[in-house]
Amino acid sequence: MAEGFLPISRKDMEEMGIDQVDFVYVCGDAYVDHPSFGSAIISRVLQAHGYTVGMICQPDWRDPESIAVLGQPRLGFLVSSGNMDSMVNHYTVAKKRRHQDAYSPGGRADKRPDRAVTVYCNLIRRTFKHDPIIVGGIEASLRRMAHYDYWSDSVRRSVLLESGADLVSYGMGEKSIVEIADALNSGLAVRDITFIRGTVYKTRDEELIYDGIRLPDFDAISEDSEEGRRAYAESFAIQYRNTDPFTAKVIYQNYGGTFVVQNPPAYPLSEMEFDDVYTLPYTRKWHPVYDADGGIPALSEIRYSLTSNRGCYGECNFCALTMHEGRIVQARSHKSILEEAKQMIEEPDFKGYIHDVGGPTAEFRGPACSKQLKKGACPNRRCLYPKPCPNLKVDHSDYLSLLRKLRALPKVKKVFVRSGFRFDYLMADKDKTFLRELCKYHVSGQLRVAPENITDNVLSKMGKPSVSVYNGFVEEFKKINEKLGLKQYIVPYLMSSHPGSTLKDAIALAEYIRDMGYMPEQVQDFYPTPGTVSTTMYYTGLDPLTMEPVYVTRNPHEKAMQRALIQYREPDNYELVKEALLTEGREDLIGFDEHCLIPPRKMNRKTGTGRGTARHTSPDTGRGAARHASSDASAKNHRTGQSQTALSAGRKASSNNNRRGKPERDQGQSHYERNSNSNRRTSAGSKAGSRDPGRGKGTGAQNRTAGSSGGTGRKNKRGR
Repeated sequence: MAEGFLPISRKDMEEMGIDQVDFVYVCGDAYVDHPSFGSAIISRVLQAHGYTVGMICQPDWRDPESIAVLGQPRLGFLVSSGNMDSMVNHYTVAKKRRHQDAYSPGGRADKRPDRAVTVYCNLIRRTFKHDPIIVGGIEASLRRMAHYDYWSDSVRRSVLLESGADLVSYGMGEKSIVEIADALNSGLAVRDITFIRGTVYKTRDEELIYDGIRLPDFDAISEDSEEGRRAYAESFAIQYRNTDPFTAKVIYQNYGGTFVVQNPPAYPLSEMEFDDVYTLPYTRKWHPVYDADGGIPALSEIRYSLTSNRGCYGECNFCALTMHEGRIVQARSHKSILEEAKQMIEEPDFKGYIHDVGGPTAEFRGPACSKQLKKGACPNRRCLYPKPCPNLKVDHSDYLSLLRKLRALPKVKKVFVRSGFRFDYLMADKDKTFLRELCKYHVSGQLRVAPENITDNVLSKMGKPSVSVYNGFVEEFKKINEKLGLKQYIVPYLMSSHPGSTLKDAIALAEYIRDMGYMPEQVQDFYPTPGTVSTTMYYTGLDPLTMEPVYVTRNPHEKAMQRALIQYREPDNYELVKEALLTEGREDLIGFDEHCLIPPRKMNRKTGTGRGTARHTSPDTGRGAARHASSDASAKNHRTGQSQTALSAGRKASSNNNRRGKPERDQGQSHYERNSNSNRRTSAGSKAGSRDPGRGKGTGAQNRTAGSSGGTGRKNKRGR
């Protein structure tokens, strides 16, 4: 038996004196007992409340015996796909199979099935026909009601019906999972557990649903017609406006006589409750059964990072955090974070670098305004978009104080901030002390930020501020670094093919890149993952919050042209860029003049003649600039590999924010993947995110399992 870990075999159970565990936890991730993994949090929370939990991680889904290795649980099964949605984990935005899985031993990509939650539940039902099954984590959380599924290009039923589970525990899950356990332990039948916040159940008796809002029926929203897509948009809008724990109503949907009912979200954790989650006896390691395979790459990426908050009131439309973690920010106390840091520092492999301190948004340290903890977040108004709300508390002092305390700890050489931060929130702060100290102490050469786009047409569909705010931030960043005598540079993340983006918008973005003086090498396509406003736009062609039409490109060739325009200097992109310019009548951008994007004909690849690279690149920016950046080999990006690995899980597992030379390149990376890392770190709950998707969002939302947090959580180390 591995010391400190929960049992993974009958032998472990016997050595621990357990005849029958209360819960068997089936998870798509390998077993890592670290608070960046939702399965670890949920299982340890249950243990803290007196329940025994056995772990079956990455069972062979082709073998029914693999699900029975711990025997029948006393109370039920908990099922999660892991810290990521299994489909995002397996496929790029181009629907090509990924070759790595950062949450599996040695990064192997064959250890979990597609649609893992459904497959695992069906496997359980073949052997344990009547035992309660509770599903959670990012995959279940964002599929709790009918949803558009990009991979099958169809509207699918609630995961509760597809999987045959009894309950969904959605969101972060610490509160709901304990209430479910207590109800089952009291002798209550799982079919009668209909009253717990943060859960979804099913019934055939509509009269039992009290004071609920009925969504359009599944038959109506799944119809492949203009009427069906409009009904889908209306349904999503109702769901989106009922994500706040203080104002949300019960909502439900009819599936041919079976009603799927969503209770309001669980209330936010208090500071003490949040701290308690992080004082549980995690080993902070992967299980030793994986040592021979080289361990679990995802842990290596976030092992020396600290989660300080969860939730996000940024509300980017392509992020699933609102649907998974909610808009009310919760934060741990300084004492709790410092205690975890001290524990981390004493680990033998710690080299002096804390890789991140944050969450979905690094500098958010509490609710957006004093009203949120009494009346909830405003249902029809955003905190930051289109401009910061007059009631928004703009204050970096608490986060700044936390970073100073961490820097002062013995054995700490540097504290990085790589979670996403909101540059619009930062610019709204008249006191620039935080930005000054960020530049001086917490950046190592390159600061990754995410303006995502530059045209108001696209930014408005993303829920992002005007490009003038980003430009102001760039100038402020440059000014402060000049005063500090530092050569540090901004590396922007840009997204192609987001709903609203036309070829004209993509060309405008290319011209902006030309004027920046260097070409970004991080390009991402919009990835339509469940639970986001943008995905609803993609499927329906409507903004669900206004019901206004939105231009959407679903044509792979046009998407390729939009992506190529962002990297117009790449020789391999020449023909696509030229076609896009000719299509839009922009022959003025073809030639050898200073303002042209490409020459009249494709030039020699080796010499680069005609590309104009040298003409546009200044010695202090862009590709050349990265050469001046300092590099800390031990301060690694938490992005895990599948593109982000972390987030795709998202980004390349080997990503390094502090790398010399050109920024790493991943042309197919999606915004969800970037956020994936975040998800990992957030622990209960998953970025989609994530940004989710799962904003997958840095230390942010983690896809937790069975009712755990899951999701798209933290936005990767970058400003948003």
